[in-house]
Amino acid sequence: MAQRGKLILLEGLDRTGKTTQCERLVDILKETMKIEKVKQFKFPNRENEIGKLINGYLTNSSNSLSDQAIHLLFSANRWESINEIKNLLNEGYYVILDRYVYSGVAYSLAKEVEGMDIDWCLNCDKGLIKPDLTIFLTNDKTNKDREGFGDERYEKIAFQLKVKEKFFEIFTKIDNYNQETQHSSLAIVNVTNKTIEEVTDLIANASKNILTNKQYDVNSFSYF
Repeated sequence: MAQRGKLILLEGLDRTGKTTQCERLVDILKETMKIEKVKQFKFPNRENEIGKLINGYLTNSSNSLSDQAIHLLFSANRWESINEIKNLLNEGYYVILDRYVYSGVAYSLAKEVEGMDIDWCLNCDKGLIKPDLTIFLTNDKTNKDREGFGDERYEKIAFQLKVKEKFFEIFTKIDNYNQETQHSSLAIVNVTNKTIEEVTDLIANASKNILTNKQYDVNSFSYF
């Protein structure tokens, strides 16, 4: 019977090291586990036409797209890649995602726009493939301690703290998250005061079961 690869997502706030850790996870798969079929995706993909619109919104504070419109554009940006991702999984690839549905919903919820509740925000992503493992990078530092945010629209400390709260609301609703229990498909990794290498070790440990188990049968996907 044909076997598919695995979909692994790294989520988190801005400046928690997601992109670096995605790249290091790819290296672990290729170099340590000798897995040749590995592909990485970063959302939003700013290279396609929808991604260019999103990039203009994020980098230009005078861009006046409505909150509903930009939310739908972020979702459309994910939908543009889903067939490619599914095909790669069916070919046995391990696909690593840097941000995905959870970010799209959390950032929109943090704006606290009337009518844009969690069900509204998630509705346009229903039918996207749900990751086999989601790793959320979190940081306990307060707004006084944190530095290094950039100039983009969402890279503000107060807003990031709201986003963090919304991530956990989503995990509770979608993944039945409870900090007292273990989850096979959701791992919370605290990066506070950790080196890059220490975080990589935590991610590798969180990924151990999903990486060492045999691959799933083709078409055995879960969906949002």
